[in-house]
Amino acid sequence: EDWNTNVFRLAMYTKEGGYIDNKNIYNDLIRYIDLVIKNDMYVIVDWHILSDNNPNTYTEASKRFFNEISRKYKDNPNVIYEICNEPNGNTSFDDINKYANEVIPVIRKNSPKSLIIVGTPNWSQDVDRVVKLGFDNIMYSLHFYSGSHKEELRNKARSALNNNTPIIVSEFGVSEASGSGGIYFDETDKWIKFLKENTT
Repeated sequence: EDWNTNVFRLAMYTKEGGYIDNKNIYNDLIRYIDLVIKNDMYVIVDWHILSDNNPNTYTEASKRFFNEISRKYKDNPNVIYEICNEPNGNTSFDDINKYANEVIPVIRKNSPKSLIIVGTPNWSQDVDRVVKLGFDNIMYSLHFYSGSHKEELRNKARSALNNNTPIIVSEFGVSEASGSGGIYFDETDKWIKFLKENTT
């Protein structure tokens, strides 16, 4: 309430001690989803790939996971599905779309209208090169850390918007991407101004 927050992102790692290694984490996730819904907020359920680089690494596990979640919260407008956090390494849009074309229909079967967020290559920065999927209610993620990502990334966002690509900032920070380097107030203010000017 103090921060006027209306969305909570639950980043459930695949590796790094997450779902692939520890299925018991699923029960904790459900508990937190229910708490967020109880507080009348949106909840982003984030399949948080990191060291696995390419979302295709665990496609079958992802399909099982999102089938369970989307059945449990069928048509609940509070729940938003982020199907692959920050594809990285040599992951291409072809890789991401191959994965998305398998996972999105699983969610759509249970929850036809829910918002789905799709990660973009290069740690969710290459929004200017999106190869759009043929589904409704899809947004593409843009992530920034204001100490590392400045006007050049805002220019990528402008290019995406000029191409009518729906983008959403589902993660950002006020430090460098590494988490170090202090707080970059001026660059953060530029980002917040840019986001407010381009929100529809």
